Amino acid sequence: MRIFGLKPVAVLLAAVGTYAIGALIYGILFSQQWMQLAGYTEESFKGNEWRMALSPIMPILITLGIGLLMKAQKTTGLVDGAKLGLLVGIFFLVPTRMYNFTYGIEPLALLGLDGLHLLLNGLVAGSILGAMKAVD
Repeated sequence: MRIFGLKPVAVLLAAVGTYAIGALIYGILFSQQWMQLAGYTEESFKGNEWRMALSPIMPILITLGIGLLMKAQKTTGLVDGAKLGLLVGIFFLVPTRMYNFTYGIEPLALLGLDGLHLLLNGLVAGSILGAMKAVD
């Protein structure tokens, strides 16, 4: 069985890997810093808890997108997958995130933290998909 021509177990593990990076960065290591930089308080989240249910969608879409690029480019292996994932991070994920910084009033440190998260997402997703030979 395949999902868009990709091995589902590889896609699932890569998505879990990228989700874990977000949990580590935003939930454990930099939780307070992120909330302060973003201007959030515990009170400001009240009534918006439902949004957390959407959080698995992003790593799944990022992973599927990288997998489809790997398939189109016939990319296999850990190193090539990592390279492609990092390029996706540099040229797609971080620039998309830059819109909030460019047209908003958020601090540069927030862009840096979110950018690091997105670069790691691309790197980890590509590495896992490549290592698991998600594309035959």
